[in-house]
Formats: sequence, C-alpha cells, structure tokens
Amino acid sequence: MSDVSITRLSPIRYAPNLLTLARICMAPFLVAAILEDRYALSFYVFIAAGLTDALDGTLARVLKQRTMLGQYLDPVADKLLLSTLFLVLMHKGLIPARVTVMVFGRDVGILVVAAILYAAAGRREFIPSIFGKANTLAQVAAVAAVLLHQLTGVYWVAEVRMFALDATMLLTVISGLHYAWLVSRRVGVPVNGSPLAR
Repeated sequence: MSDVSITRLSPIRYAPNLLTLARICMAPFLVAAILEDRYALSFYVFIAAGLTDALDGTLARVLKQRTMLGQYLDPVADKLLLSTLFLVLMHKGLIPARVTVMVFGRDVGILVVAAILYAAAGRREFIPSIFGKANTLAQVAAVAAVLLHQLTGVYWVAEVRMFALDATMLLTVISGLHYAWLVSRRVGVPVNGSPLAR
C-alpha cells in the first residue's frame, strides 16, 4: 500500500485540528447553557472543552502533526472560548466587571498588535510565553470554579474561585506587560534588510 493511501486511510492524523475546531464549536452551546442558568451542563461542557485543549496538543506531538493551521487555531480557540465566557459570566453577575475588562482588553490588544505586525512586517511567530500560559491556566481555573460554585456551596470551591480570579487579574497584567516588552524588542530586529521583519 502506498504512502498516499496510508495517509488517506488515517483520519487520526487530522485529530489535533479537529479537536481544536470542536472546542470552537462548543462556545455557543456553553453561552446558551449559561444564559439559561443550566450550570451543571455548562460545567461539564467546559470540562470537555478543556480536555480537547489538552488532547490536541498532546496528539500533535505524539503524531508529529504540528501544522501552521494548528499553531494559529489553538490560541484563537482558547481566546474565543475564554473571552466569550468571561463576558457572559460578567453579564450574569458571576464575574466582576473589572476582571472581564482586563482579560478582554488584553486579548483584544494582543490580537490587534499581532495583526499590525503581520500587516506591516510579515511577522507570524508569536510563541506564547510562560506568563501567557499561566494566565490561560488561571482563566480556565476561574471559569471552572465560577461554574462549580453555582452547583455547590462547599467552602473550598468559593476559596478557589476567589484565588483564581485574583490570579487571573495579576497574570493578565504581568503577561500583558511581558508581551509588550517582547514586541518592543522584536520590532527593531533587522532581518533581510528590513528593520521590522524577522
């Protein structure tokens, strides 16, 4: 059997990107469930979305199927899901407006700067920093804790919720400043005769 045939008969090689797309498709269902006060359903769907986030990266490494599409799609899926959930949970009065404004403002700012750098200098490498990854983890923990808090009044859930929201605010500021610092350093690096391109 030829290599081409094997490739065509192995849909699992597309699994990482399919999982990322599945996470994007979960966003409207999560929003609808929260707006309808179906917090048990929203919590379980959010956990499922988190599992797809963990699995797509793992599969991409194991199957050696890291693609340019996946590199762009994965962070976009994360930002779309989390930013949307923060807005909806703020609307429901479950997350303070200041936290949502900071999270949404940072993400919009990063996307705008990335678009400008790409349009002006063709820059496409935006490797997430350790602070950005920690911020994403804090946001995931915050959303999960907020949803779980609607299902149970257990003390530790309330404590985790407060801690995760405080950590999200702190890491949003730190990761935003770190990103700005990285951009300021990269903008002036000359490559191929261009003062902006890398």
